[in-house]
Amino acid sequence: MLGYFITFEGIEGSGKTTHIARLRDRLEALGHTVLQVREPGGTPLGDRIREILLNGPEMVDEAEALLFAASRAQIVASVITPALEEGTTVLCDRFVDSSVVYQGHARRLSVPAVLQANEMAVQGRWPDRTLLFDLPPELGLERAASRLLALDRIEREGLSFHRTCREGFLTEAREHPNRYRVIDAALSKDEVEEQVWKAVQDLF
Repeated sequence: MLGYFITFEGIEGSGKTTHIARLRDRLEALGHTVLQVREPGGTPLGDRIREILLNGPEMVDEAEALLFAASRAQIVASVITPALEEGTTVLCDRFVDSSVVYQGHARRLSVPAVLQANEMAVQGRWPDRTLLFDLPPELGLERAASRLLALDRIEREGLSFHRTCREGFLTEAREHPNRYRVIDAALSKDEVEEQVWKAVQDLF
């Protein structure tokens, strides 16, 4: 039996990383085998691409989109698919929806073109459930800045960019209601954790 593939999406500072860890701990306490991964990265190649994307030189939007797809192709083939085939539940911090939103909606590239590149990358491996952590971008960027880490290339984009990303995610959620669940990420961590559990417990 294949494991479940759950992706976590949202704008910067929305709490994805915190709640992936909380859900992982909860599932493991129930006896499930869980793998937590992030994008871009998760493989030696992906980690090098991540450094280029987040902290490297400026690049054209098309190059950015294709680098994300390249990292994704590697982690799907070498990490995610083998884990799922072993029955492991995979929790992934960002996936194709992030490319559709950041490069398609916000960078104004062709959404069909971004999807086409990613369809080749994922080879039919789509999430069973996508959790969208939604909150105002002003709050998300405030949270990101409070981490005492240097903001990366994408986090440094202007507020209008992040507003477009939020609207893009909400558009995708409306278009894919069977897969998406929208989480109110502005609530307390414990309240968000309960929303996350309600959004996935039917899978388990």
